[in-house]
Amino acid sequence: MSLYQHSVVQMSSMLRNLDGCLDKAIAFAQAKEFSADDFVGFRLAPDMRPLSYQVQVACDIAKFAGARLAGVEAPSNPDTETTMAELKARIASTLEFLKSVEERAVDGGADREVRLSFLPGMGIKGADYLRQMAIPNFYFHVTTAYALLRSAGVGVGKRDYITELALYPVTD
Repeated sequence: MSLYQHSVVQMSSMLRNLDGCLDKAIAFAQAKEFSADDFVGFRLAPDMRPLSYQVQVACDIAKFAGARLAGVEAPSNPDTETTMAELKARIASTLEFLKSVEERAVDGGADREVRLSFLPGMGIKGADYLRQMAIPNFYFHVTTAYALLRSAGVGVGKRDYITELALYPVTD
């Protein structure tokens, strides 16, 4: 499986799933007659970041993974979302950017040096960055967002988290 499949394709799929979870949260709030925007500040624990942060960081990791592996500039997104609609727009803009990232460029990024602003003077090869940092961190934040909604009573389940399976018919 290529770097592109592991990064852009898989992260795009999971962001679409996360967007679907936000839709379920909005529908849940409407059914219970409260503002869905109340979810934006929800936390699993007092010292954890809220839902808004989880979505913002998941989007950032996906866009930076694609950009860093492809050797292109990622768009800048200030973390100003305070509503569910704004979080959904953040996901949509990330998905739009990921569509623009060229598969060949990402697949050529295995040995590309990636520099991270929070580790000055250090570099990491693209494939190692994806495997050791981007993928685990991405799933941490998507899973935390899912868990926040689930703990708030939203009827999300594993089928909402994992929806896009490459199934095909088989014969016995």
